[in-house]
Amino acid sequence: MAHLITGGARSGKSTYAEALALAHAGPVRYLATAAPHPADAEFAARIAQHRARRPAHWQVLEAGEDLAGALRGSAAPDTLLLVDCLTLWLARFGDGETMREAEFAVARAALLDALPGLPGDLVLVTNEIGWGVVPMGAGTRWFVDELGRLNQAVAARCMRVTLVACGLPLALKGG
Repeated sequence: MAHLITGGARSGKSTYAEALALAHAGPVRYLATAAPHPADAEFAARIAQHRARRPAHWQVLEAGEDLAGALRGSAAPDTLLLVDCLTLWLARFGDGETMREAEFAVARAALLDALPGLPGDLVLVTNEIGWGVVPMGAGTRWFVDELGRLNQAVAARCMRVTLVACGLPLALKGG
């Protein structure tokens, strides 16, 4: 079963996803999507905080641009895959000014094709970032638009969708 968890920054979505994974009876594989930025100490601290919360028995895999391949290679009938997060995965395809749109389109199609056939359970975390004003820069607009379209497409393929706000989960699909 696939479950998409969305929410704003610091809404509690990752903590909620991790709680679901902790309750899973079988193995958990955590697919981290963030590309480390060595010059960004604050981002490194965020990654360290996520790492510190993870139980030692979870297998952690770094998922690069080929998220579909990472999912196919990690899925198993008794296993829960936790992908955190689709937003940072999308960020791998652009730097705010230059976007690799064609490469992302291929990777996105592969991801969407992979989701329905995966064995086991899948929890995907993403950000809901399109509730604000329209961004000024073309690169930022592309990112916001693509993440919104990606979230819609993934949600359509998931049995459950949960919005987390203020640390509280609200079922949007699948109760």
